[in-house]
Amino acid sequence: MNIWPGFYSLQGAWYLFLLVPLIIFYFLKLKRPHKRVPSLALWSSVINDRRVNSPFQKFKRSILLLLQILLLLFLVLSLMQPYVHSGADRAQYLPILIDCSASMAATDPETKKTRLELAKERVTELIDNLLPNQRVSLVAVSSTARRLTAFTDNQRVLKQSLAGLTVDDVPSKLEDALRMTQALSRTKPIKRVLFYSDGNFPKEVNFDLPFELNYQKLPPAGSNIGITSFNARKSQSGNWDVFIRIANSLKSENPASIEILQDGQSIAKEEVDLGKSDSQRIEFTVNTDSGSALEAVLTPGSFDSLESDNRAYLTIPRSRSLLVYISDSLASYRYALADDENLELYPEQNETVGPAEYDLIISSSENSLEKPGLVKVGVGFIPEDLIKYISLETNLTDVVDWNRSSALLRHVELNDVQITEQPVWNENSGVEDLEGLGYEVLVHGRLGPLLLQKRKSGDLEFYFLFNTDRSTMPYRIGFPIMVSNLIQLTLQEAGIAEVQASATPILPAVEYVPDETYQIQTPTGKRYSTESNKNGMVSGVAALHVGRYLITGEGADSDEISVSLLNPLETSLVTIDEIQFSEVPVMAAQSQVDSDKPLWSEFALIAFVLLLVEWWYFQRRPAGIPT
Repeated sequence: MNIWPGFYSLQGAWYLFLLVPLIIFYFLKLKRPHKRVPSLALWSSVINDRRVNSPFQKFKRSILLLLQILLLLFLVLSLMQPYVHSGADRAQYLPILIDCSASMAATDPETKKTRLELAKERVTELIDNLLPNQRVSLVAVSSTARRLTAFTDNQRVLKQSLAGLTVDDVPSKLEDALRMTQALSRTKPIKRVLFYSDGNFPKEVNFDLPFELNYQKLPPAGSNIGITSFNARKSQSGNWDVFIRIANSLKSENPASIEILQDGQSIAKEEVDLGKSDSQRIEFTVNTDSGSALEAVLTPGSFDSLESDNRAYLTIPRSRSLLVYISDSLASYRYALADDENLELYPEQNETVGPAEYDLIISSSENSLEKPGLVKVGVGFIPEDLIKYISLETNLTDVVDWNRSSALLRHVELNDVQITEQPVWNENSGVEDLEGLGYEVLVHGRLGPLLLQKRKSGDLEFYFLFNTDRSTMPYRIGFPIMVSNLIQLTLQEAGIAEVQASATPILPAVEYVPDETYQIQTPTGKRYSTESNKNGMVSGVAALHVGRYLITGEGADSDEISVSLLNPLETSLVTIDEIQFSEVPVMAAQSQVDSDKPLWSEFALIAFVLLLVEWWYFQRRPAGIPT
């Protein structure tokens, strides 16, 4: 319930003493009207009027004085800054967190307003009602937290920052915004924080609240259907199998059509009809060897509240052979891959110079693994950085256990493999020592590891600590399966067998000239620059919007990178009413935020109207005077 009265600046009441000189002025002021007389004989009557015209008689019939007294009263009331008290606790420093994730662009089927527009309206109302002792700081919440303003009561600055706030096509991370607010609380006494969101974010937040969080949940938007995944895999026939997953929100059933464009030309179209919270995977086949740009276009059959997930882009790479280096001493690997037409094996007979970089290197020497390559396999030796932990003995051993989920060992049976070389743990050594160096044990022997995996500077490395040719492995059916897995893994690393559409919020890494500056133009038209590292990689570039990014610079001839897919949570438009923090949950508020309503502008407006009336009354022509 509102409470009346309330004045923020009571010292303005001192201006009421201006009534004293105003009234005294009217006591002393005597206005003599101009009159025309036919002769001086009547002058005596005018003198008599002057004698009987007392100040008190003039005061009693002065409407002009009454208007000026009212004008002064309302001006003084404006200076006292009256307001209607809402009854809620007033926060002197109030951070306002505004969700700007992709789902905040969802529209209502009736009002056609987005969730962000609705949040802006509510925050604008709070800004309009700021009292002189209140300061507000605006914080945007998307994949990161951005502080839009410092704590200020400048309504122009606050409204300007609020008007420039746009949706980012990324999921929101509330935890980052709360940590930023916690940092602000070290310099300002923050007791309460407002958070405006549609509720489309993870329910659990790993954060201990040091202040009160008022979660203002916005009304839900309408139904939505969108593309949540878009990928392609090269089949054995040489064609590309393209897979698209479409998901529908919880609101209602939604028919739609999906169309595939290849280099701008329509090649396939299919109708889909999804129920509530349903999803469906659509499969197409694309035939190309030279590479193609694919675009999936989803056309909803009914109202769709979010447009940013209706298009997806995928680039099919140009087909080429894998460049494979195999040491001459590893005859089993060369024999297993000799008949594969999609491979170029090195070193070739009577040839000492190979390509500058390989896709796959299989070597029995650690020196050969220094060659540039995407996937490297060391066979029959212990890496130099592991010699102090593992020794190699000439003893018979076998496999105890292996990681069956590893991409290299998928569908491979190692139970009956006999090995003539046995890796053994050195004293006081164990798996923890290898994990500290970035290694993962894939196959365990009786006294030590047999196969290791390591990811090093983007390259994938495997190490057989025994010589596979000195075991029964090449004579088992699992060996060609393992080699086939290795080729598929290399194809994936090279990006020429399976590709997936890029998603926000980070652009995929691209390789150009080392230590060069590149210009990037976003789908919204903004431009910014970034630099490649010493290896020529341009990575870590933010991609906050769906669409095509244009890269220019040395080695980049206006290259385009398309980013399209949203987080599936954003497409679902699922909302939560309760945020679970580390200690206590926070429920969505049942009502909008009440704020004190300042009234000084209304009183100032009344004073202005009284000023106009007073001016009109003073300037009006007295009755009886001809025009």
